[in-house]
Amino acid sequence: MSVDILGPMHERYDEILSERALELIGLLHRELNGRRLELLDKRRERVAEIAAGGSLGFLPETASVRDDPSWRVADPAPGLVDRRVEITGPTDRKMTINALNSGAKVWLADQEDANTPTWDNVVGGQLNLLDAITRKIDFTSEAGKSYQLKPDEELATIVVRPRGWHLPEKHLLVDGEVTSGSLVDFALYLAASGQLQLGRGQGPYFYLPKLESHLEARLWNDAFVLAQEFLGIPRGTIRATVLIETYPAAFEMEEILYELHEHSAGLNAGRWDFMFSVIKTYRTRGTDFQLPDRNSVTMTVPFMRAYTELLVRTCHKRGAHAIGGMAAFIPSKDPAVNEQAFTKVEADKTREAGDGFDGSWVAHPGMVDICKTVFTSVLGSEANQLGKLREDVDVTAEQLLDVASTPGEVTEAGLRNNVSVAIQYLAAWLEGTGAVGIFNLMEDAATAEISRSQIWQWRHNKVVLDTGTTVTGDLVTRIADEEIAKLDDPGSYAEARKTFLEVALADDYIDFLTLPAYEQMP
Repeated sequence: MSVDILGPMHERYDEILSERALELIGLLHRELNGRRLELLDKRRERVAEIAAGGSLGFLPETASVRDDPSWRVADPAPGLVDRRVEITGPTDRKMTINALNSGAKVWLADQEDANTPTWDNVVGGQLNLLDAITRKIDFTSEAGKSYQLKPDEELATIVVRPRGWHLPEKHLLVDGEVTSGSLVDFALYLAASGQLQLGRGQGPYFYLPKLESHLEARLWNDAFVLAQEFLGIPRGTIRATVLIETYPAAFEMEEILYELHEHSAGLNAGRWDFMFSVIKTYRTRGTDFQLPDRNSVTMTVPFMRAYTELLVRTCHKRGAHAIGGMAAFIPSKDPAVNEQAFTKVEADKTREAGDGFDGSWVAHPGMVDICKTVFTSVLGSEANQLGKLREDVDVTAEQLLDVASTPGEVTEAGLRNNVSVAIQYLAAWLEGTGAVGIFNLMEDAATAEISRSQIWQWRHNKVVLDTGTTVTGDLVTRIADEEIAKLDDPGSYAEARKTFLEVALADDYIDFLTLPAYEQMP
């Protein structure tokens, strides 16, 4: 019985990979990894059932949970009462300082979609979080610019997003078995920084990605209970916000809150991953679930509108925060581009605040003020909108499934954008960078997933573009080469091109492109 470290041990790594942290990883793996693998099998079974003619819907076996008006989640934890603007970003040293200083109420410290899970990023990111909490962090750029933290009372609350249940951590073995990236990220942060956060009057807080069912939320809750008991910290200290970014989870929102209960901090609406999941879940069902160009699928189209309104109603019915989607725009040197971007962001955040969301996401410090201003204009002196119950909302399964009414078309420009952005992002990801500014948007792994999924779907459905050309493998390959030729140093994109075409043009849909990409890493 052992926990073995296969990755190299660099300076200070022992502060994160401590004996206590490794013991906790071993405990969580032995108790929970079998169930994790079973739940991943259940995901594949669900897709097979839908391929055979089944469909998603609200679960009859959990109707009693939805119908019971008496239960509520725990009251908001310290540092998570006012969440009107949250900034997301990876845990590199510069971003850690900038995000905490940004003026946002919360920083989603991202070990998932905005992070390439190299060994150095996994452990180094935890060191950066530890140094931030102990105020030992600073950074000096190559140009000589110095970055330091503001006073504690001005800093954002840290909420860590570990990797999803599907991702492994091959550099840590328990009893000879590869571990779960989710449990490793969770355990390393909790063991190194959990007690320190309690000492600061807050707690270890998490964002949980890619959940597809309440049973997966139950698994997380069991991990929380085990870890709290092991570390001797009070039960309920851990709080978690769940990203409702998969299609199946949209039908189990109340059940997910119920399973986390004393550990629940709310739900978040994630746009790109949700669209990616729509395609993935119904990929064999032809054009009924086919999406047009990704940039034309706004949060106001019918099925997305139903999903977000249901999320607000569900959260506030149970006393939980509802957090809106991402403003991915990043400021440009072009004033005209900035004006257009800020107008769109303001409209999007105004809609969310009006719908009752308690806050929303931005991807760049330059977008914090506009989001904060919009929500403050609605909140007034209140910290949130938990009292806005949205009893006017009554969303049906049919409305959530109404993808076919989405307006828009599939264009060559949209196809080219998907190809170019995905390849540029993958090139950066393979080099160890998980958040990349491309075409004035901050892109992460969700971008590459929706891009390659749309191409896979369009090719398999033999979609005809606005130019009259049918989407084929040869067309996608040619466009890939043409788009790469437009970039600086085209030869540096060879590996990204290969990986992208392998998943986008595969006969069998690959669940996550990060899985084969991760295998390429040392």
